Amino acid sequence: MDEKGLENRTRIKLDDCLFVVVDMQERLLPEIDRQAMVLSNAVRFLHFCRGSGLPIILVEQRKLGKTVPQITSLTEGKAAIPKDYFDAFAVRAFRDEIRRYERATLLVCGIETHICVAQTALGGLNAGYRVHVVADATSSRHAENRAIGLDRLRLGGAVVTSTEMAIYELLEAAGTDRFRRILPIVKAPDPTSL
Repeated sequence: MDEKGLENRTRIKLDDCLFVVVDMQERLLPEIDRQAMVLSNAVRFLHFCRGSGLPIILVEQRKLGKTVPQITSLTEGKAAIPKDYFDAFAVRAFRDEIRRYERATLLVCGIETHICVAQTALGGLNAGYRVHVVADATSSRHAENRAIGLDRLRLGGAVVTSTEMAIYELLEAAGTDRFRRILPIVKAPDPTSL
């Protein structure tokens, strides 16, 4: 494969991706290892999405409560897609919503890494999408399961990235108006207070 082909497979572009937030819900989040970091980075990325026009899709596992308000307050009233399956791709409403945007790359975050995040990311790969998992915005109840989940995703073909890495890759350049607007979000010690 030539360098251009490799870049097209692994690099993310703002006009070709969307952000999927998996199960950041009231009953589950308090049980999650490093929950403050996960929530903070998900919120940081959502601020970036709002400031750059990156589409957002929320999914919720039934019976785990609503998506936490720190997340929903940044999605402009967008309703979460309910699911019973661990893999959101098993839900027609989710597949239809993804197709509506006509984007080839999914940026995925949420909980739990080794269950719903992994199965949704692998479902995306099986459906032909490029998938980047935002590792510092995803976790599990136990650190070991998070690590195993991220390893499984790498082996399955997902790119494991971080919040800052993805944001700077999508920004592409410093010195632009967009960069100046986004920089305070990236540097904020607690983006949930923005």
